[in-house]
Parts: sequence; structure tokens; C-alpha cells
Amino acid sequence: MKIELPKLPFEMNALEPNISAKTLEFHYGKHHQAYMTNLNNLIQGTKFENASLETMIKEAEGPIFNNAAQVLNHTFYFSGLQQANTSEPGKQVAEAIKSSFGSQKEFKDAFIKAASTLFGSGWVWLIKDSKGTLEIIQESNAGNPIRKGLKPILTCDVWEHAYYLDYQNRRPDYLNAYWDLIDWDVVEKRF
Repeated sequence: MKIELPKLPFEMNALEPNISAKTLEFHYGKHHQAYMTNLNNLIQGTKFENASLETMIKEAEGPIFNNAAQVLNHTFYFSGLQQANTSEPGKQVAEAIKSSFGSQKEFKDAFIKAASTLFGSGWVWLIKDSKGTLEIIQESNAGNPIRKGLKPILTCDVWEHAYYLDYQNRRPDYLNAYWDLIDWDVVEKRF
């Protein structure tokens, strides 16, 4: 089964000025596409040829895992973004945030701190555990919480290709801009 690059849920310039069309051309059009192409080449003739991305993430090692996780991570990231807005988390997520972090502000501060302090490249995830508790986790490189049996509901890409054209080495500026693009309706559905 050939893995296809999903269409973005917005136009290339829809996230401006927070994330430029030029960044999306590289991030989505080059990086995400390259992971997809590499994965399709790697799985030919293997037991993963007809497997889902989730199965590959749970069972594969090395290049198949790395590319499958990066395909899913990027798809998850892009599908959770929308044009800058002032929306807030939905009822279920808001209650879980309050229970797990104390307040929306404390959650935002903790999430941005985790993303700012992740050494090198990777992902910061908001996950829901089996008890419904929310937790922020850092994952290096292609790390994905599915591999640990956790349910992701939000992610932020902190590889430099996600922000360098717009923010150079100012990761915290990117993170604050990213925060204004979160599609809380999508997060609520994932919860």
C-alpha cells in the first residue's frame, strides 16, 4: 500500500505571519514529502509494505521507523493547525488541562518550556494516558508517543526546518506564534 502525502487543511499562506508560505513550502513540500518518498521506497518487499503508519511506528526499527514516525508526526502537526485565531480549548480538553496543569496559562507555559528546552531536534507532545490525565512529553528526533502506548492529542515540531526561515534561532518566538495557530476543535476531537 503506497503511503500518500495528505493535503494540507489550509492554503500555503494561511498561517502568515506566524508561519510563512516559504516555510511551509520547505517543511511540507520538501521535508514531509521526502519522509513519505523514503518510506514508500523502504517498505517495498518488507512485512510493512501493507501496514499502517501506526503499525510501523510500534514495530519497525531504524529507517522504516524514523520515516514512518516523521510522516505521521508531520501529518499530525499540520492537521492540528489553522489560521491564527483566538479560540480556546473545548470543554473536555479545558477540564483535563485544568485538572492536569492547574490552568490554561500554566499548561501553555509548561508546553512552551518543554518545547524550548528540548535539546536538538524533535517533538513536544500533549498526550492522554489511560486514566484520561494529560501530560507533556518531549521526544527526540522521530519519537512518537504511540510507540509507548500513549494517545497523542497535540504536537509541536521543534526541528529547525519548522521555523528557521521565519525565526532563525529564536525557537521561543516560533513557539508563541505556533500557539496562536492551534486548532482546538481538532485537539478536542483527538481527546
